[in-house]
Amino acid sequence: MSPETEPLVKVENLAVAFRGGVRAVDGVDLTVRRGEVVALIGESGSGKSVTLRAIMRLNPERTSRVEGRIRVAGQDVMALPKRALADFRGRTVAMIFQEPLLALDPVYTLGRQIAEAVRRHEGVSEAEARARALAMFERVRIPSPERRLDAYPHEMSGGMRQRAMIALALACRPQLLLADEPTTALDATVQIQILLLLRELQRELGLSAIFVTHDLGAAVEVADRIAVMYAGRIVEEGSARQVVLSPQHPYTVGLLKSRADGALAKGARLVTIPGSPPDLARRPPGCAFAPRCPLADEACRRDPPVVSPAPGHRAACWRVPGADAAEPAQRADAA
Repeated sequence: MSPETEPLVKVENLAVAFRGGVRAVDGVDLTVRRGEVVALIGESGSGKSVTLRAIMRLNPERTSRVEGRIRVAGQDVMALPKRALADFRGRTVAMIFQEPLLALDPVYTLGRQIAEAVRRHEGVSEAEARARALAMFERVRIPSPERRLDAYPHEMSGGMRQRAMIALALACRPQLLLADEPTTALDATVQIQILLLLRELQRELGLSAIFVTHDLGAAVEVADRIAVMYAGRIVEEGSARQVVLSPQHPYTVGLLKSRADGALAKGARLVTIPGSPPDLARRPPGCAFAPRCPLADEACRRDPPVVSPAPGHRAACWRVPGADAAEPAQRADAA
């Protein structure tokens, strides 16, 4: 396979466990093509952010154990030594965090933080690095960009801080952008602005991106493909259109029904998914969603196979047509 046709990101059988036996990610396979945006959706605690951090090797080494294979732009991320890992972060892969006020350094101006990253990865002069920072502020549409370069994070509004975080992430022209719920802390109007900005910049720069969210509306807005996570595993994956218009897994169906949109009649009760996600230190046997699933039966005590109801669409559920005929080897691969 040529570098042009090889996926930019290839994650195979990724597992992340923390002290106490909590297996936050359990056998995740994920690919991202060049120029593609993949959204990871699911409830809090489903393993989305841990998966993202594993791709950058940000999970603490002393308290976590990471297994599996992660390849990004032809590099074996798990095998990178510390120096190469420092080059990899920011240059090949960059990340937008959920709360920029916590991610940005409070004692340095925003312009200095961006310029420092540019100088570290590209070896340019201080003047050139500051010029790049200014250009990035203009690109993310921060008002009065020259003046804002000398502002500290606490002096900016939430929306402006998030734009500054996007500018920092893109300053060194990475190939892959990881966005960890970048609009959660913002009000609805600013959320839409940030989503549209991210999608515009992604297309303009030809980036690949993994976008983590629990908001299906946001996922549809920015993503080409959607992967639904539950209890550390991907239970359904397909194009945004396939997942939204033809959901196959009961969990995906539950997420779609639980949205408060214009179709909900006035005074109608919002549909919710009963129960709570499982304790990942004591994961139930078989399908982890079975205790909350209205369709569960005895078959769900066994790990479901991964079945493809349509090209590019797959789901791990005994209710998907063709699951009963799946070979035992397929069930082993799914587990």
